[in-house]
Amino acid sequence: MIGGGIVGLATARALARRGHDVVVLEKEPRWAAHQTGHNSNVVHAGLYYKPGSLKARMSVAGNASIVAYAREHGVPVDVCGKLVVATSPDEVPRLDALAARAEANGVPARRIGVDEAREHEPEVAAVAALRVESTGVIDFPAVCAALVRELNGHDLRLHTPALAIRRALSGGGVEVATTRGVIRADALVNCAGLHSDRVARLAGITPSATIVPFRGEYYELRHDRRHLVRGLIYPVPDPALPFLGVHLTRMLDGSVHAGPNAVLALRREGYRWRDISPTDLADVARFPGTWHLARRFARTGAAEVLRSLSRKRFATSLSRLVPAIREDDLVRAQAGVRAQAMLPDGSLVDDFLIDTAPRQVHVLNAPSPAATSALEIAEHVATKTEQSWT
Repeated sequence: MIGGGIVGLATARALARRGHDVVVLEKEPRWAAHQTGHNSNVVHAGLYYKPGSLKARMSVAGNASIVAYAREHGVPVDVCGKLVVATSPDEVPRLDALAARAEANGVPARRIGVDEAREHEPEVAAVAALRVESTGVIDFPAVCAALVRELNGHDLRLHTPALAIRRALSGGGVEVATTRGVIRADALVNCAGLHSDRVARLAGITPSATIVPFRGEYYELRHDRRHLVRGLIYPVPDPALPFLGVHLTRMLDGSVHAGPNAVLALRREGYRWRDISPTDLADVARFPGTWHLARRFARTGAAEVLRSLSRKRFATSLSRLVPAIREDDLVRAQAGVRAQAMLPDGSLVDDFLIDTAPRQVHVLNAPSPAATSALEIAEHVATKTEQSWT
């Protein structure tokens, strides 16, 4: 298993529970170092995804399974619900379409009026809203710590990047060269997130998509302004745009996070503008999908960059949801980087994407709601792994 985020650890657990000995390789000195440890810690309901898709099915099931897992293992979780708010009449048809999608996916959501919306969120601006009861907040790194505890007795290696991968010369399986020697195994599972396409190529596979990193930047509300948000407040998504839009999330510790925006990261693990990798930039520049996407969303991309550079613009976006939010209310918070799989025509892979080869399984697209869906993805990948050597 390559990758020590929540999907990798959950898959290792699933395989271990099926009786397999597992080796987990993580190049960082800690588990959940990147996407899992840099997200909004939201337990998603499954509201937004195409009915019948892996995302839709696994996020609805995962919403229940990850909450149950957290409660069983003493991980903090709060199923507080959220509001998706239409802030103008022209957004109401999209809100109604979202309500219909929620019903198709089996998500507990209901359309409410302005008065009830303000019972939940007194400061919200809305002409209509959708109340989604099963959305919550959780501590995903703490979930990973619980998974690690469950994997006690298996070979878990931090600070151990994979350097080379090849088929075993005898007996089938794979050999993975690491900084701590060569590991021989019956099968390889790639849950390397931001580097998943590179690991696939290292294993001799041509991945069906390429990872393009997008940084999501967050602010949080000043302590004395946290009262403006009681729970989670989201905008109505625009289906013509590739990302969800900035929103407001009250975290388990009472802080209120605002974001994320979406800008191209200049390094696969580029959490700041000054984090730059010439190699990663060259890969992005050589990939034709980057230029197709840039042409398609040039105006949107420029607006995201401007919002990244301007706290005032960020505050203006948030004030559409909560008019009382001002520029001075915002304090910079930790950013995250989304490992977004993209096709050569510039289209973003919309669903979870898993490529397979003999004795290999590669998870190539597992952005949000992958953390919510981690236990469901894990069972799916474990089955594919067993099938890969039969």
